[in-house]
Amino acid sequence: MHDLTFAFVGAGGDGAVTAGDIIAGVCASEGLQVIKTEAYGPQIRGGESSSTVRVSSKPIYAQGDTVDVLVVFNWADFARFKNELLLAPGAVIFHESGDAPPEELASRTCHAVPFAALAKEAGAPKSKNVIAVGLVMARYGLSLDVTRHAISRRFAKKPAAVIDANLRAFDRGVTFEETLPQDGKERLEYTYSEPKLLMSGNEASAFAAIHAGCRFFAGYPITPSSEILHFLAEWLPKLGGSSLQTEDELSAIGAVIGASFAGAKAMTATSGPGLSLMSELLGLSSMAEVPAVIVNVQRGGPSTGLPTASEQSDLFHAVYGSHGDTPRVVIACTDVESSFHATVDAFNIAEEYQLPVIMLTDQSIAQRRETIMASVLEHEVHDRQIAKPDELEDYRRYRNTADGVSPMTVPGIAGGMYQTNGLEHDEQGRPNSSFAVHEEMNAKRYRKLAAIGDRYKMFDRFGAKKPEIGILCWGSSTGVVREALAHMKDGDRVGVFAPRMITPLPAKELQVFIDSCEAILVVEVSYAAQFTQHLRTQVDLPRSKTTVYSRSGGKNLAASEVENELQRILTNRSQEVAV
Repeated sequence: MHDLTFAFVGAGGDGAVTAGDIIAGVCASEGLQVIKTEAYGPQIRGGESSSTVRVSSKPIYAQGDTVDVLVVFNWADFARFKNELLLAPGAVIFHESGDAPPEELASRTCHAVPFAALAKEAGAPKSKNVIAVGLVMARYGLSLDVTRHAISRRFAKKPAAVIDANLRAFDRGVTFEETLPQDGKERLEYTYSEPKLLMSGNEASAFAAIHAGCRFFAGYPITPSSEILHFLAEWLPKLGGSSLQTEDELSAIGAVIGASFAGAKAMTATSGPGLSLMSELLGLSSMAEVPAVIVNVQRGGPSTGLPTASEQSDLFHAVYGSHGDTPRVVIACTDVESSFHATVDAFNIAEEYQLPVIMLTDQSIAQRRETIMASVLEHEVHDRQIAKPDELEDYRRYRNTADGVSPMTVPGIAGGMYQTNGLEHDEQGRPNSSFAVHEEMNAKRYRKLAAIGDRYKMFDRFGAKKPEIGILCWGSSTGVVREALAHMKDGDRVGVFAPRMITPLPAKELQVFIDSCEAILVVEVSYAAQFTQHLRTQVDLPRSKTTVYSRSGGKNLAASEVENELQRILTNRSQEVAV
């Protein structure tokens, strides 16, 4: 086996997530490719949880469609995930003795394991998850010594007696595996290679902010973006910066605009409900031409919706959510590595062009942990244009320029004083409500988008160079589409265009791609097909040759869904040709 997906399911306190963490860390240190995801109920504390770890000796771009190895500590908890954790045809199940599998799984390969009893026997009654780790690591040929080291590191802050007890539990799991039937046993085939960094999308965004020079963060905790706040609250003060937990998202975006006006690179992070509260002050950032970076981690909506699930349904709000004509930039990431680059790009664009930039990610990227090479965490950083001495002689903060960008000052620069607020204004910043000034300033602010579109060509193009069928997708759907093409025998007939700049869209390049394809498939996780509708405002997307595959969030998009839709289109086309 070169590709294997583990899943652990239990109640709060069973350690299902910790088990996944240990396995993911070990595999990353062995040089394997890893994608680890977690799932919880929406309750504040306790309840069921699951952890899924896909490991492979070959490149992977999304979590596995199905589970090869399932560990269940309690079948009642598994009921919450049975529509999400789909079993592969040859899947092997390990479950607590005395807790029989449901009828529909009785024909599967099931092994009863007395996890709780073995943990007590090892002198660590709370370590049945470590028993499970020992069992599966031994069965599937992963390094036992590296795992022992990982367990010691995981519990390094605990007393030595706790570490020793967990190591005994691990060894007990290893020895118990030898008592299980060995027929049909398969091992993961791989060769040790350079260790990889295991990082989440939220961690990548937070690290990117520091790399870009961010020294002020304001935010309000909201799932699934809170890890960005946690990370920056710890690290910014060590770097001479500040992190502020505000009373709500209104205050957060206000603080960011204030800090940016004062000269600091500043950011906030939120999810859909919080972005809704920020709408008015996004207009202030646009009107006053103050840089602001907003990371929006999408979840299921509307309202409180599905706080712990992923969806691509904040696109309309990110692009269009405003009163008045409000130029802003919206960019998207596709995986953990691109979360880093997209966040630095967001700072570069915001600082250079003095406007709000929204970086769209979603729960499936932000909270999954994925292997990357540490060497990729480099990105060119740009700074804002500060007025030069000659520009300060007759300083006009909002001078009408060819690209819409005017020299900016910060408080304290001699000759750089100006008036600013949310009112329409002339070049000096003085309030002015005349039509002519409003038209002139609107044109100035919107010229920035044209300049940004010309400079930043942000899209992914892969698959067939001259495709018969073209796929349009964005964000987290991109990795799933890439997986689907890798599995298909007719994948060489398909090409993919995935814009990472959502506004301003790379419309020229996108239109060329659309026109070159005989059929188009749009893939997105939005019931209302928001991405499709947005494309239709920017390019000619002929309905006669376009198929839209869109559905609600709540479970991650599977490569098999994309494969099935592509196969249906290919079959229909073959039948049409035959006729």
